[in-house]
Amino acid sequence: MTDGAPLTDHRDGRPEPLRLAVGCTFGLESVQPASAIMQVAPRPAPGVSIRSERWGTDADHHCYMDHYGNRCERFRLGAGATQIDYEAEVELTHAADVIEPDAPETPVESLPDDVLSFVMPSRFCLPDELGHEAWQRFGDLTPGWQRVQAIVDYVHGHLEFMPGASNPWTTAADVYRAGQGVCRDFAHLAITFCRALNIPARYVFGYIPDIGVPPTDEPMDFAAWFEAYLDGQWRTFDARNNTPRIGRVVVGRGRDAVDVALVTSFGPLTLTEFTVRADGVRPAAAPPEER
Repeated sequence: MTDGAPLTDHRDGRPEPLRLAVGCTFGLESVQPASAIMQVAPRPAPGVSIRSERWGTDADHHCYMDHYGNRCERFRLGAGATQIDYEAEVELTHAADVIEPDAPETPVESLPDDVLSFVMPSRFCLPDELGHEAWQRFGDLTPGWQRVQAIVDYVHGHLEFMPGASNPWTTAADVYRAGQGVCRDFAHLAITFCRALNIPARYVFGYIPDIGVPPTDEPMDFAAWFEAYLDGQWRTFDARNNTPRIGRVVVGRGRDAVDVALVTSFGPLTLTEFTVRADGVRPAAAPPEER
């Protein structure tokens, strides 16, 4: 984060909540009226407070929650050009990634019923197709956090980040063979290896500000990472960045990217403009004390 507020501590040692301004702009063009679903608003969760938000568009729209608990905005778009802006100020109680290197795996027979679907194959994550590779590379490692981190390390080193290297139909098996992809491909491959080892893993995407990391020349974009179920909790891992980050704002969670598509269109849509923003918000100065 270049101009945002650094993390500070309360006097009792608890981290100071972090405020972020997040948002995006879409320019869309359609030759006929169309409908679209967008997922760009922060997902409700403990420790996440949406202080304010605003949609800027002339298009008719309303919000609904999908069966994964993600916020979805449904639009009616007229023929021609449409611009959609979204802005929100978010406060995070716990802003930094939590590292638990001693967290063990939960045996598959002890997994909660609602977690089992995240061990199964899904459209882009194919543990049945890459199961042999997963067990050969990671099967002898001690189960738990360190094995998941070994998967992350391998995927981070095996894949080259290459914008445009994949398309909306690229699976984890495709990207494994190609050796390159974008952040969603890194997440899909790591998820696939985890599931092949009976470690539940789910896809996550959202905003990540540049806090505590060197600035890059790449324009900001939505980011994808994943969560693995260890010791009865979902834990954050990031095969693309492979480093702890501060200020992740989750937009969507699902089995893979098909469950949390940024834009789902019903009718022909052309993307003409796209920007993403995630920056720190400096706290307001405290009023002077009265004497």
